[in-house]
Amino acid sequence: MPKANVSNIEIEYETIGDPISKPLLLIAGLGSQMLAWSDEMCENFANRGFFVIRFDNRDIGLSTKFEDAGMPDFVEISAAYDRGKIPKVPYTLEDMAGDALGVLDALNIYKAHVCGASMGGMIAQVLAYKHPSRVLSLTLIMSTTGNPDLPQPKPEFMAQFFAPVPTEREAYIEETVKRGRLIHGTFTYDEDQSRE
Repeated sequence: MPKANVSNIEIEYETIGDPISKPLLLIAGLGSQMLAWSDEMCENFANRGFFVIRFDNRDIGLSTKFEDAGMPDFVEISAAYDRGKIPKVPYTLEDMAGDALGVLDALNIYKAHVCGASMGGMIAQVLAYKHPSRVLSLTLIMSTTGNPDLPQPKPEFMAQFFAPVPTEREAYIEETVKRGRLIHGTFTYDEDQSRE
């Protein structure tokens, strides 16, 4: 698969469909590879006249990793925001929006429909806010603006979602399935497909 060189890092991406079709940029959420946007779904979009672009955010999949930075302390990051402080992090949502823009630039695409899920929706919002002329439409799935006055996830969801991830393959797969079930709620969830 190709990589886009963006600000001295590499962003792995894949395209599906005809490049002359309407561009649709899909931005995955926290800890999700581009494969979170299933082949079947991407092919369905392509069959409906879209040129689908999906990519691995930095620090995930085959894109550049920031291993020296270590695992973020999400509790501390949240607490810093609650205190009105800017947390110490190796990169920001704005940097990640720049990565998404860099993928479009690598493909010589000026404007695209943009769809983001979860943290990908937050990245998409930053992209739309900072570069409105580059966004044809914006679709947000299970995302937030970050406004603390909005309803927050249940504590048990947050505890499960931010618990350490097992390093052993089978345990990792089962944890991923468990988190997928949690995210899908009462909607249909194909556990077997998630295990693949």
